[in-house]
Order: sequence, then structure tokens, then C-alpha cells
Amino acid sequence: MTDVQDAKGTTSYLLEMGALKRGKRSGWWIAGVKDPETIAEHSFRTAIVGAVLAWMEGADPAKVALLCTFHDTQETRVGDIPWIGRRYLTSASNEEVTADQVADAHPAVAEGIKGVVQEYENSDSLEVTVAHDADKLECMIQGLEYLEQGYRNAQEWVDSTRAKLKTPSAIKLADAALTMSSAEWQRTYLR
Repeated sequence: MTDVQDAKGTTSYLLEMGALKRGKRSGWWIAGVKDPETIAEHSFRTAIVGAVLAWMEGADPAKVALLCTFHDTQETRVGDIPWIGRRYLTSASNEEVTADQVADAHPAVAEGIKGVVQEYENSDSLEVTVAHDADKLECMIQGLEYLEQGYRNAQEWVDSTRAKLKTPSAIKLADAALTMSSAEWQRTYLR
């Protein structure tokens, strides 16, 4: 490939990632949430949660944030399929989707992104465990926020994601979140 082709292929991937800013997290519709968060909004906070958990667990925060950033990027191609829907569908693996997404990107970019997704999907390293917990903890926190907005069915998501947490730090933060309101952070300035 030429430099121009590499640049266009890589830029095409970046443009595709913009679709994550418009794609809704469809699982929340099952809970009755009328206007759920986007995939990009979820991924952003998941990366922040991941870095925080990594510091607490002694993992590499940059690596965890990177894993979290790319964990749902395949949803530009397959959508956000809720867990109940996955029971009825057979789809390509996230690794296969990612390979197609970066097929025309600069070789270093393609290999880097494929490597991150491969690791997230298949490794059992501390960083991957923390990244998976970050995904679940972010979902639980989002569920708590939806509960505050009156979406009572979000309680099932809160309970089920809390039960799946593995790291002591994620469990500790989840338990703290259960005792707080989403506006709690403002109290440090309102004292």
C-alpha cells in the first residue's frame, strides 16, 4: 500500500469510530430507558473507571484504559446486542470484526488495534480482568443513575453486574456507589 492508501484506510477507521457517538446502548431499552447513553459515552467512562481500578489493583492504568477504549468498537458493524439477544444470534467474533475494520489501515495501526482487541477478548492478565470489571462497574453506575431517574427496571442490571465483579477494588467501589447519589461528588464543593 502507498502512504496515501494507508492514510485513507486509517482515517476511514477513525470516521467509523464516530458512529459510536450516535449508537445507543440498546440493552437499556429493555429496562425502559427511553434515551440511553451512547456506546461512546459508555466507553469513555469505562476507560476512566479502568484507569482508576488499575491504580487501585496495581495494574498498568494506561494499558487498562486502552483495553477499555477499544472494547466495544466492533459495535459500529454489529450494533449493541443486549445479552438476551445474543442467545438467538450467531455473529462474527470481535477479533474478526476488528480485522475487517482495520484491513485498510496503516499496518502498525491495524496490528496495534487487533492486538488490543485480541488481548481483551482472550487474555486472563490482571489488566484484562480489571478492564472487564471496569466495563461492568460502569454499567452498574449507569444503572444507578437510571434508577435515580425513575427507571425501576434498571435494578436488575445493577444487581447482575455487581454480582459479576471480580477485583476487590471494583467490589469496594460498587458497594460505595450503592450508598451514594449521582450528585454526591458536588458535596466536596458545597460544604
